[in-house]
Amino acid sequence: MRTLRTSWALLTLLIALAALPAQAGGLVVSVSQPQVRITSSFTGAELVVFGVAEAQNGDDGPIDVVVTVRGPGERFTTWRKSRVLGLWVNSDSRTFVEAPAFLAVLSSRPTDQMASPETLRVEQIGLNYNILVQRVGPDFTDVVPSDPFRTAFLRIQAAQGVYREDPRGVGFLAPRVFRAEVGIPGTAPLGRYSVAVKVFRNGSIAATELTSFDVNKTGFEQKIAEFSQRDGWLYGLVVALGSLAVGFMGNLLFRRD
Repeated sequence: MRTLRTSWALLTLLIALAALPAQAGGLVVSVSQPQVRITSSFTGAELVVFGVAEAQNGDDGPIDVVVTVRGPGERFTTWRKSRVLGLWVNSDSRTFVEAPAFLAVLSSRPTDQMASPETLRVEQIGLNYNILVQRVGPDFTDVVPSDPFRTAFLRIQAAQGVYREDPRGVGFLAPRVFRAEVGIPGTAPLGRYSVAVKVFRNGSIAATELTSFDVNKTGFEQKIAEFSQRDGWLYGLVVALGSLAVGFMGNLLFRRD
């Protein structure tokens, strides 16, 4: 099934490329599956991003490609612990506002070899250059990459498998045909994921293309989620009655006379 999806995505990509005008310098991108369905047995999924970059004005020189996948924005809080009277307690915190719940940066080579730090910052290429807005007191701002709260946040997200950067994650099937495998972990949040593909030539952006895919629950899990959101009070009542019933049955089965 995965092979069929991959082949279909590549075929769609080639058809779209044929429809482009010659020498247009276009970039065509396709994702192997537009939707990831989560069931009770879901442990993760592998998506493939295909792309074709046309030459600009007859320039057939080498290109660099970066594929950035961002999940839905969420609010995260990072805490700093301090030693007080021999105990480690939370002493300070920073809240990240609308930070991607999932972030993967895949490139054809290390990003710091593609362009200047200024260009990487403007284009948000790489984990260190992605904008992560923090709430600092009454203000909202991004900070330098060496900020301890930012560094801790990236480390925690990477340890949980939802942030990753792979400088060899984009491979070329032909000089201007590329592919990148995106691993979606079993803990992936639900929602729409954006895919930004950027092509560099001689240290400058030559083309950009955006696409997306969705991660949704399906089957019984989805019906339960929809029921809990649509009729919250009834869902809570059913859960409470179910808990009482389980407790009552457990008491009957395991009580000692």
